[in-house]
Amino acid sequence: MTARELKAQLRNERLAARDSIAPEERISKSLAMAAHAGEAVAFAPDTIVSGFLPIRSEADMRPLMARFAARGARLCVPAILDKQTIAFRELTEGLPLIETGFGTVGPGAEAAILDPEIMLVPLSAFDVRGHRIGYGAGYYDRAISRLREKGLHPKLIGIAFDCQEVAHVPDEPHDISLDAILTESGLRFFASWIG
Repeated sequence: MTARELKAQLRNERLAARDSIAPEERISKSLAMAAHAGEAVAFAPDTIVSGFLPIRSEADMRPLMARFAARGARLCVPAILDKQTIAFRELTEGLPLIETGFGTVGPGAEAAILDPEIMLVPLSAFDVRGHRIGYGAGYYDRAISRLREKGLHPKLIGIAFDCQEVAHVPDEPHDISLDAILTESGLRFFASWIG
């Protein structure tokens, strides 16, 4: 089995496990994530943090994003611009949310485009080394690569439930590893910048 085939298998298995979590349980797990990371992630006021508004059975990051905003973070969420590109639009009170592709919603084109310094990254599977499997479209990998080409190095926090952990993600040279993973059990660090 190739690395790509194994990733696809692991993605399907872990997303099925995530889908099996009851909606009310997802809410309590999402609130636990906010409690674990709300104060533990270090950043200065006006730091740009990209989150996401939940689709399908993803964890709901809105409680955590609200805590970050209360600490002075500027928030943004991804919008799909085309089949290759996502941009991060500023999330501000009063701006209406529209469909932004791939089942997501967020601010429209009138919102400012921001370059995140900390990114909450949705994923389908992860391992103890900080390697992740995304959803297969490569949007985040390309967005992170573009930020790095600009000389920026956003800190990456993977967002998942415990049931999405696997023993080993088959990593390839183009894969970008995480600095931390946040689940309902806590915030695990792979880099020292967070605490």
